[in-house]
Amino acid sequence: MMANVATLSQTSAPVIEAKGVNLVFQTADGPVQALKDVSLSVAKGEFVSFIGPSGCGKTTFLRCVAALETPTSGTLTVNGMTPDAARRARAYGYVFQAAGLYPWRTIAGNIRLPLEIMGFPRGEQDARVDRVLKMVDLEGFGRKYPWQLSGGMQQRASIARALAFDADILLMDEPFGALDEIVRDRLNEEVLRLWARTQKTTLFVTHSIPEAVFLSTKIVVMSPRPGRITDVIDSPLPRERPLDIRESPEFLAIAHRVREGLRAGHVEV
Repeated sequence: MMANVATLSQTSAPVIEAKGVNLVFQTADGPVQALKDVSLSVAKGEFVSFIGPSGCGKTTFLRCVAALETPTSGTLTVNGMTPDAARRARAYGYVFQAAGLYPWRTIAGNIRLPLEIMGFPRGEQDARVDRVLKMVDLEGFGRKYPWQLSGGMQQRASIARALAFDADILLMDEPFGALDEIVRDRLNEEVLRLWARTQKTTLFVTHSIPEAVFLSTKIVVMSPRPGRITDVIDSPLPRERPLDIRESPEFLAIAHRVREGLRAGHVEV
């Protein structure tokens, strides 16, 4: 299975491609370089995690892909288009660090919101909401309000909202960082199953080495600001990964390489 993924990565046009991307923010205290010479290619169907210390540009790069920030120089394409054109083409769904659900809307109403904005017919809205609630194991909770759900369930509802209009790309900005380890482990398993079913190209920001290694086909290690890529690791792990794979020698070897990449990034700064 992983051999097929590798072949796909080599022969398909990149879904996301960055070449020499730099981003400098102008602040009252002077310019701040958030990204420096970032080059990366992401193939269709890959699950790519970004890991690095706080402030290293992980989220900034994700925001560039989503056209929420604009690089100062370099090129960045999404599905062969500019990020802004990809946004208008509804190429991606975005899951933020906080669930961001409106408390006055039911769970179904929150998931329905982007579909309403996009003008989907009501019947199709209902069908899509029902489908994604099942996908994230929230069937039967559509009429509940966010405050009636646990933190983990709220994040699953946020993922369902991002999946509702069936974009090919899923951008996830550290969605499980505030959850306890037990809930986080369960959601990691659910995200992996969801990715296997949908085959969506996924970019995932995390601070957790075990999470990055467990979820990813590719791990991007970034340095402290200015954010640079210090290593890109193609995972040899099988697509079907039980949690106990984290005790295997292969898993531990990848985690060690990630840790060494993070250390090297600090040394080079």
